[in-house]
Amino acid sequence: MQRDTELAPDAYTVQSVLGACAGAGALSLGVYAHALLLRELGGDGDGEAVSRDMLINNSLVDLYGKCGALELAQQVFDRMPARDLASWNVMILTLANHGRVCESVELFDRMTQVEKMAPNAITFVAVLSACNHGGLVEEGRRYFAMMVDQYRIKPRIEHYGCMVDLLARAGFIEEALDIVAGMNCRPDAIIWRSLLDACCKKNAGLELTEAMAKLALEVPDDAVSGVYVLLSRVYASAQRWNDVGMVRRLMVEEGVKKEPGFSSIEMDGLVHQFVAGDTSHPQSEAIYEKLDEIQLKLTSAGYKPDLSEAPLVASIENAKGAALRLHSERLAISFGLLNATPGAPIRILKNLRVCKDCHTISKLISKLYGVEIIVRDRIRFHHFKDGSCSCKDYW
Repeated sequence: MQRDTELAPDAYTVQSVLGACAGAGALSLGVYAHALLLRELGGDGDGEAVSRDMLINNSLVDLYGKCGALELAQQVFDRMPARDLASWNVMILTLANHGRVCESVELFDRMTQVEKMAPNAITFVAVLSACNHGGLVEEGRRYFAMMVDQYRIKPRIEHYGCMVDLLARAGFIEEALDIVAGMNCRPDAIIWRSLLDACCKKNAGLELTEAMAKLALEVPDDAVSGVYVLLSRVYASAQRWNDVGMVRRLMVEEGVKKEPGFSSIEMDGLVHQFVAGDTSHPQSEAIYEKLDEIQLKLTSAGYKPDLSEAPLVASIENAKGAALRLHSERLAISFGLLNATPGAPIRILKNLRVCKDCHTISKLISKLYGVEIIVRDRIRFHHFKDGSCSCKDYW
């Protein structure tokens, strides 16, 4: 726009551009946009005009946070000459989403106790998200009570969602159900799915699990396929194969299809997207050769696939293992290993929650290849490095 018309972009135009880069996880494009800002809006070249504009700086924190560059997000935040509430909110949430939960909670306390800035509803979504990601049950209870009793903020569906997920995943399913019973609004599908997922993981029993699935299916939602998949996994783990087949038939009868998963990775300003079993990429042959190499190394390291992650494919174990091997993030990792600069992190954006088996192999690959793999999934960030993950296997 600027080059063609000589119109200088305002802060809102810049915010839109940075937001688009953040949504796509396009780090190099975001860095390029940031460099243009410093050059075009920086006045005498020292970037003071950008630094003075909190709207742009807040967008930069969000950009770097969503692109997996937490250190850059922190640098922008630390160098801001002035901060508004949105500045604190975006940094608290960014730290939470990257698994830096203690730092996120500490930043909330610094904002309220040192800076004497009153939080709003969004701030509490951020700090409750931190508690949820870290399994900080007592802290979550305290902040939820603080929000209601001290700051007189009426809970929204997002606050309830954080608390229900936090409690249920920690095994406090009855307390989570009490939260749902006391809600001032109708529970959405996300809340019921959180309870269903917790029932699956905590072996809460088929009766309660089936009840949660029924409630989740009663709420209109585009992601209803996830409920069927979770229920299928419960039946599969209980070796109730007839019920697994029943779920598959129901999905066909109701016209329900699993939400297609994809993983994208940016390389030299281009975003490369992969789906499971993808062979459309120009480097497809090399990608699959790399996958074969990875598989050999994983097997030598003692890796065995978690077949419970593939209950809706053919019942033959080899078929299940092959299906897991072709998950989209594995193709993206293979592509990254082929093309990334040695020593540079591999950053991947995934539209669905990373599965347990892919989480396991990502940890192993990070150790076997000496590379950091940063995955942004639907829920949070995972930083795989030296055989471990920033989420501490709690996600």
